[in-house]
Amino acid sequence: MKNMSFRKKFILGLFICFAVFLGYRGYKVATTTFPDSEEESALSLGKNEILHLEINGVIMNGKKFLQNLKRYSEEDAVKAIVIEINSPGGAVGPSQEIYLEIKRAKAETKKPIVCVSTGLIASGGYYSAMGCDHLMVAPGTMIGSIGVIMEFANLEDLYSWAKVKRYTITSGKFKDSGSEYRAMRDDERKLFQDMINEVYDQFRNTVAEARNLPVDFVSQYADGRVMTGAKAVELKFADSTGTFEDAVRLAAKQANLKEDDYHVLRPRRQRPSFFSFFMDNDEEDDLNSLSDIGDVKALMKGELSGKSVDQVIKTLFKMKTLNQPMMIMPGYWE
Repeated sequence: MKNMSFRKKFILGLFICFAVFLGYRGYKVATTTFPDSEEESALSLGKNEILHLEINGVIMNGKKFLQNLKRYSEEDAVKAIVIEINSPGGAVGPSQEIYLEIKRAKAETKKPIVCVSTGLIASGGYYSAMGCDHLMVAPGTMIGSIGVIMEFANLEDLYSWAKVKRYTITSGKFKDSGSEYRAMRDDERKLFQDMINEVYDQFRNTVAEARNLPVDFVSQYADGRVMTGAKAVELKFADSTGTFEDAVRLAAKQANLKEDDYHVLRPRRQRPSFFSFFMDNDEEDDLNSLSDIGDVKALMKGELSGKSVDQVIKTLFKMKTLNQPMMIMPGYWE
């Protein structure tokens, strides 16, 4: 050690510190326990379980929900399913997929499925609930927003101000439609409007079929408006008013379970792997926050590279949901 240069000692010290850090993190992962009082594994199910699943926030893929629905709904011990929804909606495809998979689970398992919302169940969140046997809402729940929206941004002036020039080489005139660096043509606007109308018809017809309502009647209220839960029940867009506990009791009753003879099953959270502490989470939106406020200042001064400008602009303008049809209630959603 005496003959070792300062640089080598410094590098060795960093290596030792990193090794200690890895060991500590590994120990924490290995010794971390997760509460099991309400979160059970499929191997420890009781005799009569009511599966409690949740759909929260903006629906962009729904993979975790669908995995839990598939995994637990087929268990013999699960007698009924309660899906708690608090969502402004989300992307069209995932919302439709959740609806179809709930409908499939209902048909294949023959188990009652009750959806409940005591907060917000709008647009794609409402579409998802159309697969349930019964929709229960609190009297003041915000419900509805039946419709489709597609947002675009024209940032050509901002790019010009930031001294960034954008252009494309395409194989067809519609390939770069919706680009944020130029104005939209009339033929492009018509193309997107036709797409929105088609998806809207799918939404409206699904609601009419699921709620057993005339299409013309649904059309009167399928204009993007929201209503209270009490009003939705009155108009038959929902079945009854109540709380989450009321939904659980209804599911138990529909499954012919006695009041004291069932348990509410909440799927266990997966234990994080050792390497997950050092890897990016694929489900995190890295555009939701800026890593360095200096980037914004640099943008204001026109000192960023083209790639950095794109990153900052996408962050500032929440562009993750732009240029795609969305079943979502307008607003600022994290």
